[in-house]
Amino acid sequence: MELNQIHHLFLESSGVSTDTRNIKQDSLFFALKGANFNGNSFAHQALENGACYAVIDEVVNPTDERFILVDNVLETLQALAHFHREQLGLPIIALTGSNGKTTTKELIHAVLKPHFKTVATVGNLNNHIGVPLTLLSMTADTEIGIVEMGANHAKEIAFLCKIAKPNMGYITNFGKAHLEGFGSEEGVVKAKSELYDFLKTQSSLIILNSDDAKQVAQLGTYNNTCTFSETLETDVNVKLTASQPFLSVTLKEISIKTQLVGVYNFHNIAAALTIGTYFKLTPLQLKKGIEAYIPTNNRSQIIQQNSNEILLDAYNANPSSMEVALENFKGLENPNKLAILGDMFELGMTSAKEHLALVNHAVSMQDCRFYFVGSHFYEQNKAHPNLLFFKTFEELQVHLEKTTVSNTTILIKGSRGMALERVLEFI
Repeated sequence: MELNQIHHLFLESSGVSTDTRNIKQDSLFFALKGANFNGNSFAHQALENGACYAVIDEVVNPTDERFILVDNVLETLQALAHFHREQLGLPIIALTGSNGKTTTKELIHAVLKPHFKTVATVGNLNNHIGVPLTLLSMTADTEIGIVEMGANHAKEIAFLCKIAKPNMGYITNFGKAHLEGFGSEEGVVKAKSELYDFLKTQSSLIILNSDDAKQVAQLGTYNNTCTFSETLETDVNVKLTASQPFLSVTLKEISIKTQLVGVYNFHNIAAALTIGTYFKLTPLQLKKGIEAYIPTNNRSQIIQQNSNEILLDAYNANPSSMEVALENFKGLENPNKLAILGDMFELGMTSAKEHLALVNHAVSMQDCRFYFVGSHFYEQNKAHPNLLFFKTFEELQVHLEKTTVSNTTILIKGSRGMALERVLEFI
């Protein structure tokens, strides 16, 4: 079956499904394969559960016309998403970066969706499967698409750009994330800049944080930009006015009080305001959108529990995001502070070095106590015998169950695999 024929069936369906546990009635099921599953094995079940067709790459039942046999299901999903995007022809904003991309995506969505029919990446479905699914969730009524792109190896962003063909883009920052896959900080810069490279070939718009010297240098002389800064003369100027604990900013003398904590979120907010300004929204409209946004999913959440104030930022962590989180935590006014920090993953050969560097950084913060959790941090206990290290979460749990923590400001941060939000049950 030709791609345009599959697209016709897609348009007549209720959308795309990839999991038989939550099949949408009359959807097009794609039998994807993974390390521990083969979607072809569930194709019959998908049809029984309500799918109208099943796209497969292994012969399941040659006599049932509801099975669409292709060479490769994943490649067909990606090609269909690209074809669909081309047919829609709508503006698509792409964003990537080492830290803050999901929060920035949510903020952009928050300012645009009251005024435009906007579709954005759900959660962090930002990979070679998530991006196609995001594109296929857009319809002829969609006015703006917002596509988050994640990567842990070179050429992934370039590949996602070929599928999504963004018209404009923004890179949040270049940091020490996924060093195992990128090889070095220079590798991170090169890989994330694949978004810039694509946009340049299309002469498309780049949103630029002019306060970020690394990005300014990487972009070079390209001039189809919309720039923002706190101090420089740029297209949009946003100023940070408060950060204890929630951030407040001003845009054209309009004060915007956010529900975000952490100075590291300032540029995320500024980027959303800049994109909203580009789409001709007024400062008052932007204010309403930003102020309505409440962070969720363990990202920069403030939680009041018993007598403690908890900064829950446990969705993910890398050396760059850990450092800025600690610097922000250092500036909070409560003298009674505790940071519970979990291992950082995907650092490859630099793991020991980066974990030791973070512990050394923590030692310099005299007004804060630390609990370090996980085997990577635990390896550094001999260098700092006076600090508390827990090899496993269960060891931390035992300690917390025997310890009273009260009237304390607590930072909880670690890589997703650490699931440090579990700490909330024990403090």
